[in-house]
Amino acid sequence: MIDPRGLRVFLAVCRANSITGGARLLNISQPSVSNAIAQLERAAGAVLFERSRNGITLTPAGEALQVRAEAMENLLIDAEAQMRLAGARISGPLRIGGTPGALVSLLPASVAKLEDRIGQFDLRVVERPDADLGEMLRRGEIELAFVTTGLEAPPDDMEELTASQDPFALIVGPANHDLPGEVSLRDVAGMPWVLPEARGAFRRQVDALFMAAEVAVPQGAIRCDSLLSTKAIVRGSRRITVLPVQVASAELSIGVLRAVEIREARFQRSIGIRKLKSARLSVVAKALLEVIFA
Repeated sequence: MIDPRGLRVFLAVCRANSITGGARLLNISQPSVSNAIAQLERAAGAVLFERSRNGITLTPAGEALQVRAEAMENLLIDAEAQMRLAGARISGPLRIGGTPGALVSLLPASVAKLEDRIGQFDLRVVERPDADLGEMLRRGEIELAFVTTGLEAPPDDMEELTASQDPFALIVGPANHDLPGEVSLRDVAGMPWVLPEARGAFRRQVDALFMAAEVAVPQGAIRCDSLLSTKAIVRGSRRITVLPVQVASAELSIGVLRAVEIREARFQRSIGIRKLKSARLSVVAKALLEVIFA
């Protein structure tokens, strides 16, 4: 059986990229670290890394163990925090991640409902690209990932739940008050734009809209992944952008931005949750899913 204390030593070596560095991080002797790693390799029945002048290189077994060790470390951190919060009658902690658009579309409306259901809770939220969220789930850094759904099958160890759909629209500011209520992207491709930079699900869908209009993605666009900055630029200039309507709902409701229907937007953006199939979700995570999918 693997000794959890050995996993702590193993993680220190991984993070320091050497036996010596791991010993320094833990403030113990180098022979103690070497011995702990040797015992861990015997228990695992596999070599965990190869040593070289440049540090260590994890073997496939080492890479697999690193993910599990990080998940265990995060589990212990959460257990300590949960006991501390329970003393103050606060539920949690719950750590979630997501792409900016998916979080904006799903999370705000769920917070008040969650408070009504379970009372005060501790919630930590991080924005990350799609590519990072899967590994964060595996390492136990987050319990739930808020993402665009339906574009591709999730990995075998994850399940994907679609919560809602949201139409794409051309989002414009007061300087473009003369635009009609419906346009083709062919008609506005020559205007100044703000478009997403990251090569994630949102950018693929925006690019697909231009493909459907049989027009090239505009050159010279400002590339920006901050939704707040994108909306502020559009509000204060003649630049235009494409966003799901829910993402701009606050600005649309007070009239500082306007949504123009796009003829080519024949598909809607689906948003929802990804989670590990094997995960035992916390009470707060289960409650959040219940209010989202109620």
